Amino acid sequence: MITLIAAVARNRAIGYQNKLLYWLPNDLRRFKSLTTGHTIIMGRRTFESLPKGALPNRRNIVLTRSIAALPGAETFPTLESALSACRSDEKVFIIGGASVYRQALPLADRLCLTEIDDVPVDADAFFPDYSDWQVESVEEHEPDERHAYRYRFIDYVRANDGHQEAGQMVNGKW
Repeated sequence: MITLIAAVARNRAIGYQNKLLYWLPNDLRRFKSLTTGHTIIMGRRTFESLPKGALPNRRNIVLTRSIAALPGAETFPTLESALSACRSDEKVFIIGGASVYRQALPLADRLCLTEIDDVPVDADAFFPDYSDWQVESVEEHEPDERHAYRYRFIDYVRANDGHQEAGQMVNGKW
């Protein structure tokens, strides 16, 4: 199963100058909970942006054409070659960046997104359009002392089985 996981602004912005746009402790906790014990695939720049390198308790795969070793990570030149190295029963999470998300979206089974109710002033990386995906579940969160914006954890599936369409209001909210 291939899952894309990201935090996205209302305009689908995900980053600026190779950094995340938002610091949301609950999003980071959810990311860790969902990906621990599984495989994560990322581009080289995403790997380089990780403050401590390879993420612990996960199989780290980095897409790069470089032959340089990346401590704690396996490297592959393409997404296809990386996915070929994964077992069929392996849970794979695509964690960025923008070009890797674009390549992986047609192959994905689900999206685990944190949608932030904000449009950043500066952004140079964007998540691909997912308006044809179907909402599976939503968990709303209001701003608090650690989270400056409203956000929601929202999981999408590809199948059209009567669920709410992406980008539409859910439960009377955005």
